[in-house]
Amino acid sequence: MVAVLGAPNAGKSTLVNQLVGQKVAITSAKAQTTRARMLGIALHGNVQMILVDTPGIFSPKRRLDRAMVSAAWEGAEAADAVLLLVDPLKQRRHELEPLIESLANRPERKILVLNKVDKAKKEPLLALAQELGEKAGFEEIYFISALTGDGVPELKDALSAMMPEAEWMYPEDQVSDASERLLATEITREQLYQQLHDELPYDSAVRPESYTQRPDGSVEIRQQIVIGRSSQKPIVLGKGGSMIKSIGEAARAELSEILGQKVHLFLHVKVDEKWEDDKEIYEEIGLEFGK
Repeated sequence: MVAVLGAPNAGKSTLVNQLVGQKVAITSAKAQTTRARMLGIALHGNVQMILVDTPGIFSPKRRLDRAMVSAAWEGAEAADAVLLLVDPLKQRRHELEPLIESLANRPERKILVLNKVDKAKKEPLLALAQELGEKAGFEEIYFISALTGDGVPELKDALSAMMPEAEWMYPEDQVSDASERLLATEITREQLYQQLHDELPYDSAVRPESYTQRPDGSVEIRQQIVIGRSSQKPIVLGKGGSMIKSIGEAARAELSEILGQKVHLFLHVKVDEKWEDDKEIYEEIGLEFGK
């Protein structure tokens, strides 16, 4: 098991998708896109690696933030190796430094991975690698681009060599521990972020309502988009319902491809100012409700 840790928006989900070889985690330009701890399952020869894609670790203020950070540290608990992914362009030192300090005393084997080598300048990159590499007892340092895949095969070789001998934990054809029901809500949430950009803040969630296999071999999925303020509803709906239609069409097309079957996706919007205090929603997305 490999825990993939880092500050928000370092590229953890993109890297997990690269290592698995297909999409198992949603990505966006927004920080803190990943909320719950999700597993990606990567194969490398006769080795099965369980990749724990964790939320970015940052200073939590709200209940949702605290639950996300708790999930990230839990993801590292049972790991055979911890991979710290760093964005050398943004760095986010205020979050990175405490994270490295926390890792320094942990017993797991640790690897430092600097991302975005396709965009970073060489000299500052090497200086950063040397500085961070001395701080937490990292065994090895890798330079990659999670987006293009540069350096990822070498990283995968190294991770594979660190895995202990044991029975495989999952069937050969399984790529994630997420249920199809949860994956479907994540794909819709990704489209919300991608199509609305900064217009929709983080106080939004996508809830599964029903997931029904039809006799004709297609699947009918009904979901609820929950937003925190009534002023956001016209933004999500768009003029004449154009935005929610666009979100639904994009999510449906991607789900059809992932699930390998025709998808009928129905979305509706609900305003709930206190959804972040709803224990049921936390359970649905795999987070501890906490305090």
